[in-house]
Amino acid sequence: MRIPLPRPRSLAGQLFAMQAVLLTVVVAGYALATYLSHRSEAEQAAGRQATSVARSVADSPSVREAIRSSDPSARLQPYAVAVVRDTDVDFVTIMDPRGIRWTHPDPAQIGLPFRGHTGPALQGRTFTETYTGTLGPSVRAVTPVRDGDRIVGLVSAGIRVEEIGRRVQEQLAALLAVAGGALALGAIGTYVINARLRRHTHGMNATELSHMHDYHQAALHAVREGLLMLDGQFRVALINDGGRVLLGVDQEEDVVGRSVAELGLPAPLTGALLASEPRVDEVHLSADRVLVVNTSPVTGGQRRGSVVTLRDVTELQSLMGELDSERGFTQALRSQAHEAANRLHTVVSLIELGRAEEAVEFATAELELAQALTDQVVAAVSEPVLAALLLGKTAQANERGVELVVSPDSRLDDGLLPEALPSRDLVTILGNLIDNAVDASQGGVRPRVTVTALTEEDGSELVLRVGDTGPGVDPDRAEELFRLGYTTKPSGPGGRGLGLALVRQAVSRHAGTLTVTSGEDGGAVFDVRIPLRVPAGAVVNGAGGAV
Repeated sequence: MRIPLPRPRSLAGQLFAMQAVLLTVVVAGYALATYLSHRSEAEQAAGRQATSVARSVADSPSVREAIRSSDPSARLQPYAVAVVRDTDVDFVTIMDPRGIRWTHPDPAQIGLPFRGHTGPALQGRTFTETYTGTLGPSVRAVTPVRDGDRIVGLVSAGIRVEEIGRRVQEQLAALLAVAGGALALGAIGTYVINARLRRHTHGMNATELSHMHDYHQAALHAVREGLLMLDGQFRVALINDGGRVLLGVDQEEDVVGRSVAELGLPAPLTGALLASEPRVDEVHLSADRVLVVNTSPVTGGQRRGSVVTLRDVTELQSLMGELDSERGFTQALRSQAHEAANRLHTVVSLIELGRAEEAVEFATAELELAQALTDQVVAAVSEPVLAALLLGKTAQANERGVELVVSPDSRLDDGLLPEALPSRDLVTILGNLIDNAVDASQGGVRPRVTVTALTEEDGSELVLRVGDTGPGVDPDRAEELFRLGYTTKPSGPGGRGLGLALVRQAVSRHAGTLTVTSGEDGGAVFDVRIPLRVPAGAVVNGAGGAV
């Protein structure tokens, strides 16, 4: 049978035991030191009291007069007994210079030699000593009795050491009572404090807390999502590796203790982190990422801070954009297939009617129109990704009744774009601008979108320009267009208001510029300029773009 090992004492229990032992040792040490100090002081006080009594007796005229009499003991013994009774000493012994007692608490000792030292007193000095005499160990004082210049006797007064110990024990008993009360109060206070500590540590011992800390650290480093904990003053209390990556914070930078406002994040994202109310699945843009932000306050009677989780949906958003494009292409192909079927029926009907020449002429015209459109786009923009995007967007625009035209000024040859400018970012920029322009132009008198794509003559800059025939842009609200969530569509911001914000993010990521002006036809013209050769010393980190 396996005997279960006792569970280690909890951290709170260990602290309680340690504090109780420490308090006991401190009180016991203080009591011992006080006892020794009081005993030493009591012996010194006894010596002073004995000296005072001995000198008073030696200076008494009646004592000198009794010494001159024929029987000093008869007169001095009652006097010594009275002095002992009145002065709270244990004995007063009066003797001749030879040390023969005239008085003693035990009358049988009268006439016998004094037990103790008398040499200093015979030399005229008063002294004290601890000596064991007939009454046991005592603290005594010995002083001379003078009659003029002669020493005619000696007086010894003393207090037994046993009596001194009894007095100290009385004081020690009172001290121990106070110390016991202090120990009891300390134990109660320690118990109350450790009871609170047990609640905070959930009764776990030090080993369990250490393991929990190790698991906590491992989990923080393993989680790819961002985790940010803020205190009540909106200062960073904890941030994991994923949070540093998603917020663009240097891994070596110590941000704990700094305010969120000092992290250099975009204003909308900073506002979401500083909000006191919870935020649920809000989409925000950082320098180069699309983040889903959730905040939850930590409360316990008062606001103690908040927990922020960050999810990177940049790839997801790109895939959604590509899916929307594919869906648009599919709809355009379906529409074209429907139109092609109509045209094919027309050709077949013309042939059945015996009008073959007209059938050939009709089919040839349709083929030439489709080929002309393709040739026009490819001749102007031979970069394959942008050419395919423009052809697809043209079909989508036509489906929605909007004419999409590639400007004759366009000139973008294949191979000019550097590897640092990925095609995905170009699709994000140009595709969203075209979609926005088609939405703005749709429903107008002559809905039209004009696209220009070219590089400067020196090859230093890529220019993408999209103009529409929509209602135009209020100059005072031009900057607001690029704010995340802004939309003028009646369907509201549910999933909208992200396209232009993503355009701005992509342009800024490549140190480009994005401007919007009013077109000649009253619509809006969006102009994107991205440097293809970054100047020496420039920093491309999403903060260098001027919008």
